Amino acid sequence: MAGARLAAVGGLVRELLREEAPSRIAALTEELFQAAGSICEEDGSAAEVEPRPAGPVPPSSPPEESGVQAAALAQVEEGAISLWNWAVTKHMGSVVNDEQRAKLRFVACRLVCLCEGSDPPEGTIRRQILMSMKTGKGWIDIGKADLADGFLEIAMNSIEKLYAKLLKGSNGEADIHVHKADVEKNLFKVLSYQAESAVAQGDFQKAVMSVQRCKDMLIKLPKETCYLSILCYNFGVETYEWKRYEQSSFWLSQSYDIGKMDMKYSIGKEMQAKVLRLLATAYFEWDCNLYLDKALKAINLANQENLHPAGFYLKIKILLKSGASDEDISSALSEFLHHQMSLDFCLNTAKLLLEHGREPVGFDLLKSISERFESSPDRGKITLLHIEFLLQNKRELLAKQKVEEIIIGHYTGKQLLPEALNRLHIILWDRAAKHYEAKSYSEALHWYNYSVSFYTPGQIDQNLAKLQRNMASCYLHLRQVDKAKEAVREAERCDPNSIFTKFSVYKIAVMEKDADKAVEAVIEMGKLAEKPSQHEDKLRVDENTGTNLLSLAAQIALENEQQVVAIKALEYLSEHLQDCQQLFAALKCLVRLTLSKVMAENEEKRDEDINSMLTYLTLAHKRLAESFTEEKFTEDMRILEAHWFRKVAWNLAVQFRGCPKKMRDFFLLSFKLSQFCPSDKAVLLAQKTCLLMAAAVDLEMGRQQETPSEQMELLNQALQHLQACKEIWKVLKLTGDFAKDPTDTLLLLYEFEARSKLNDPTLHNLMESVWEQPHIEVKTLEIIASLAMEPPARYPVLCKKALKSALNLHRKQTVIDAVKFSKCLHSLINLSLPTGLTDLDACVLQEVWDYFEDALSVVSSTDAYPEMEILWLMTRAWNTGIFQYTVGKYKEAEQWCGLGMRFLNHLGSLKKSYEGHMIGLYSEVLDKLDRAKGFLPNEEE
Repeated sequence: MAGARLAAVGGLVRELLREEAPSRIAALTEELFQAAGSICEEDGSAAEVEPRPAGPVPPSSPPEESGVQAAALAQVEEGAISLWNWAVTKHMGSVVNDEQRAKLRFVACRLVCLCEGSDPPEGTIRRQILMSMKTGKGWIDIGKADLADGFLEIAMNSIEKLYAKLLKGSNGEADIHVHKADVEKNLFKVLSYQAESAVAQGDFQKAVMSVQRCKDMLIKLPKETCYLSILCYNFGVETYEWKRYEQSSFWLSQSYDIGKMDMKYSIGKEMQAKVLRLLATAYFEWDCNLYLDKALKAINLANQENLHPAGFYLKIKILLKSGASDEDISSALSEFLHHQMSLDFCLNTAKLLLEHGREPVGFDLLKSISERFESSPDRGKITLLHIEFLLQNKRELLAKQKVEEIIIGHYTGKQLLPEALNRLHIILWDRAAKHYEAKSYSEALHWYNYSVSFYTPGQIDQNLAKLQRNMASCYLHLRQVDKAKEAVREAERCDPNSIFTKFSVYKIAVMEKDADKAVEAVIEMGKLAEKPSQHEDKLRVDENTGTNLLSLAAQIALENEQQVVAIKALEYLSEHLQDCQQLFAALKCLVRLTLSKVMAENEEKRDEDINSMLTYLTLAHKRLAESFTEEKFTEDMRILEAHWFRKVAWNLAVQFRGCPKKMRDFFLLSFKLSQFCPSDKAVLLAQKTCLLMAAAVDLEMGRQQETPSEQMELLNQALQHLQACKEIWKVLKLTGDFAKDPTDTLLLLYEFEARSKLNDPTLHNLMESVWEQPHIEVKTLEIIASLAMEPPARYPVLCKKALKSALNLHRKQTVIDAVKFSKCLHSLINLSLPTGLTDLDACVLQEVWDYFEDALSVVSSTDAYPEMEILWLMTRAWNTGIFQYTVGKYKEAEQWCGLGMRFLNHLGSLKKSYEGHMIGLYSEVLDKLDRAKGFLPNEEE
C-alpha cells in the first residue's frame, strides 16, 4: 500500500517536471502537497516505507524483491532532487510563487527523508540538512511557522548525525575542531530559524533559548554578530507592532548588546541608534511614567551613537510626557539647535510643544527658527504655524495682525510659496466657517475678505467662486441682498456650471420671492446633478452633493411658503435619491403638496398635477420593487411605505372619479402597491375592489370609443384585470362568508360584456356555467340579455335565452312583480317579433303567441300591470294581425286581431281612444274571413 502511494507521488512529480502551463503547474503542486502530506500523516513519521538498508540484504528477503525496492527508492530520491532544483529554477523565473515553492520543497524534502537509509553517507546528510533548513525557512517566510518546526527538528537531528559521523572518521584533535566549526555554522542557522518560528508563533521562552544559544556561539562565529543583532531588532519591531512592549524591549536590548560584542562585525552606529530609538519608544509607549528613566537613557544613548532629528524629537516627546519643566525642555532644545536641522523638523517640534501647552517654549522656538530661516523661501510656514496656534489659543486679534502682515508682504514682493498660500486659505476659511456656524456672519465675512485679498481682479478660479458663494451666504443672513447678488455674479463669472453657484442663485430668488427664477435655478441644479461633477478644484463632488442641495432647496422653499418651487425641487430630488427612505419621504411630501395645490385649482389646471401624482406613485412602486437589494431598507419598512402609498392611490382614485381614466390608473397603482403588503383579508379586499373598478372603467371607456382598435385594447385590458381579480377572489372567499357580496355577479357581467364585444369564441362556454347556476338573479339575466345585443355584440340566441330564464324566474315569484315582468316580456317579444316583418315562420309566431298569452294571464290577474305596456302589447298583437291581413292570411289575422281586442278590454282610461277604431277594423277582418271561407271548397262533397 505504501509503495503504491509513493509510486503515485512519483508519477505526479514526473508529470509536473514536464508541465509548462501555469494553471496546471498550480493544480499539480497542490495535488502533490496533499499526497505527500497524507503519506506522512498515515505513518506518523517520515519513514512510511522501510529505510533502505546500508549493509547486505537479510536472508529472509528475496534478493529480487530487495533489489526492486532499492531501485524504486533510488528513483524516488532522484525525482525529489529534480523537483527541488526545478522549483528553484521556476521560482527564479516567477513561474511558481513563494507558497508554491514552499510546498514543492516540502514534497521534495519529505521524499528524500523517506528514502534515507539507516547509515546515509556524509553527502546525503549534508543535502538533507540544507533541504530541511530551506524548507523550514520557506514556511516561516510565507507566515506558516507552525509547518516549519518539524523540518527544523529534522535539520537539527541531521546535524547531530553529521557531527557523529565526522567524529567517527577524525584523526586527532585538529580534525575535531575543524569538524566542529563546520557543523556549528549550520547549527547557528537552524537555531536562528527556530527563534524566528517561535517568535512568529508567540513562544517567547523558546525564542529566547534559541537566541541565547546563538549568542553563546558568537565567540566562535563572530561574523554572525551583525546577522544576530538585526534578527533581534526584527523581533523587536514585530513584537512592538503587536504591542507586546515587554518582549519588544527585551529583543531591542539584546540587539543593542549583541551589536556591541564585536565592533569589527557590528551593525554600525546608525543602526545601533535606530535600535535604541525604537527601544526608547517601546519604553515610552509601554509605561512612560514607570520606565521614564530607561526611555531617557535609551534615547540619550541613541543620540550619542548617531545624531538624528528623530532622536531629538523623541526626547522632547518623552520629556513632555514626563512633565519636565520648561527649563529642562529648553535645555534639550538647545542641544539640537546647534546642529543643522530642517525647517520642517523645527516646525514639527514647535508644533509638538504648542500642542502640549508649552506656549512660552514653543513661541520662543518659533522666534529662533524664524531668525534662522529668514532667507528661506519656506519662511511662510513659520508664520502660518504661528497663526494657527494663536487661533487655537483664541488670540484672534494677534492672528489677524499676522495675516495682515502676510497680505502686505504679498503686495510688496514677499509672497508665500503656492503650497503655503493654499494652507493659509484653508486656515482663513476654517476660521470664517467657525464664525458662520456661530452665526457671527460679519466676522466670517472679515476672514473671507482676507482670503479674497490674495486674488487679483478678474482672476478666474473655482476656489474664488466657492469663496464668493460663501460670502453670498453671509450677506443673505445679514439681509444684504444686493451684496449677495454681487458675490453670486462673481461666482457665476468664475464657475458658471457649478451646482453650488446655481444654488446660490436659487437662494436669492427665493428670498426675493421670484418663483420663476427659483424654478429655473432648480431645473439647472437638477441637470447638473445628473452629470459627473468636475468643479471644486477639479475633484469629483460627493455623489450625494446634488441630492443634498436639492433637498435643502426644497426645505428653503417650504420655509418661505413657495409651494410651486418646493414641488419642482422635490421632483428633481426624487429622480436622484438613492436612499429608499429619503426617496419615499420626498415622494410623500410631493404628493401632499401637489394634492393641496390641486384642491385649490380649477378644473382646467388640474390635469397636469393629477398626472404628476400618477408619476410620483409610479416611481414609488418602481423603487419599492428595487428595494429588495438594499440591506438597510427592511421588510417592515417596505410594508409600511407600501401601505401608505396604496391608500393614497386609493383615495385619489375615489377623489377623481369624475375622470374615469385617471380613476382607473390610480386604482391600478393602488393594486400594484398593495402587492408589497402581506396578503391579509383587508389587503385582498382592497386588491379585489381595485381590479373590479379598473375593469369597470375600461368597459365604460370601451363603450365610448369610436375606433374598433382602441375599443378592443380596452376590452382586453378589462379581461386581464378580471382574470387577476378572479384569482384574488378565490383566495378571499376562503377567509369568510361572502354570501351577500355581489363580486361573483359583477365578475360575470364584466367578463360577459368584454368577451361578447370581442366576439370571443369562449363566450358560450362561459354561459353554460351561468345557465347551471341555481340562484342566479333576474336582474343579472336581464343585464346579460341587454349586453348580448349591445353593439358591437350581437348574440340574439343568448339574449333570448337569458330573457326566457328571467321570465321563468318572474313566474316563480309568489307575487309577480308586474312592472319588472312587463319589461322583461317587452324585451323578449321585441327580440322574437321584430317590427315590420310579415313573413314569419309559424313556429316563431306560435312562440310569440305564447308570450302574449303569458302577458294576458298576468294582466288578468293583477291591476298593477302598467297600462302603457298593455297598450304596447295590444298594439303589437293588433299590428301583427293587420300584417297578416294584408298578405291574405285572414285566419291568422283574425287570431292576432282578436288577441289585441282581448288586451283592449284591460285598458283603463285609454280604452275609449282605441275601442271604436279597433272594433270597426276587427269587423272588417271578420267579414273578410267569412267571405274567404265561402270560396273554400266543401271537403265533404
